[in-house]
Amino acid sequence: MLERLNLAMECIEAHLVERTDEPLDVAGLARTALTSEYHFRRMFSALAGMPLSDYVRRRRLTLAGAEVLAGERTLLDIAVRHGYGSGEAFARAFRAVHGVGPAEARRTGAALRSQPRMSFRVIVEGSSSMRYRIVEKGEFRVVGRKARVPLVHEGMNPDIVAFVRGIGRETTERMEALSDQEPRGIVSVSDNLDDSRAEGTELDYYHGVVTGAETPEDMTALTVTAGTWAVFEHAGRFPETLQHLWRDVFTQWFPSNPYRSRPGPEILRTRLSPDATEAEAELWIPVERTAAD
Repeated sequence: MLERLNLAMECIEAHLVERTDEPLDVAGLARTALTSEYHFRRMFSALAGMPLSDYVRRRRLTLAGAEVLAGERTLLDIAVRHGYGSGEAFARAFRAVHGVGPAEARRTGAALRSQPRMSFRVIVEGSSSMRYRIVEKGEFRVVGRKARVPLVHEGMNPDIVAFVRGIGRETTERMEALSDQEPRGIVSVSDNLDDSRAEGTELDYYHGVVTGAETPEDMTALTVTAGTWAVFEHAGRFPETLQHLWRDVFTQWFPSNPYRSRPGPEILRTRLSPDATEAEAELWIPVERTAAD
């Protein structure tokens, strides 16, 4: 899997150098990596620590920066060559990455920021194992309360904390009484995430239960189609263990197993210690088996 991802990285570089005025064919990159576009974007973001779009933009403007300082082309030529429709759009993007406009950079010979080329490799530590199981599950519903919140990669998400605190104990107890199938009890469900998975992008967050019961009038239901799920179990410090679990699934488990992620909600069941410093987590990720090589 990593070998194919690195081949896709070579395709990105070739695109930036040879066809910089054309849109990047992400679907073609996914085919090179022998996976779906959805899973390719997820894998890239987890391994690189940034969305694919951010990496491509930074690499594009790293190459553009070298041309700006070289002084062999006009700034407009460089802008067009790197896919910008106007000098103004190029200048804004250039300043956002380098902290200085292209004209000033050329005039003063300013120091620019550089995004190095990436390649991927796995470091095998062997210090821990990941507990997982594969579950085939029919159509089901998540019933509870829903909010639109920003994505936060590290630390507590204040919007989610405020939302959950506002639900109230009585409502939570009514939710728990509806739980009648796996994963049992109160769950956190993330759905409709932005493809980039960039910090601050929004998602639908559900605080509820998986159930076959009728939906109360003061709650919302999310219908989830039948399919295959990879279920991961982990325990550790809260909230780091939850956020690192997502990372480890995509950087360690997927490259080593014949599955890829598929569109659908991600479900997290958490049990906190009495002092809320430790957590036991069960993460459900929708997956599909990959074709044999």
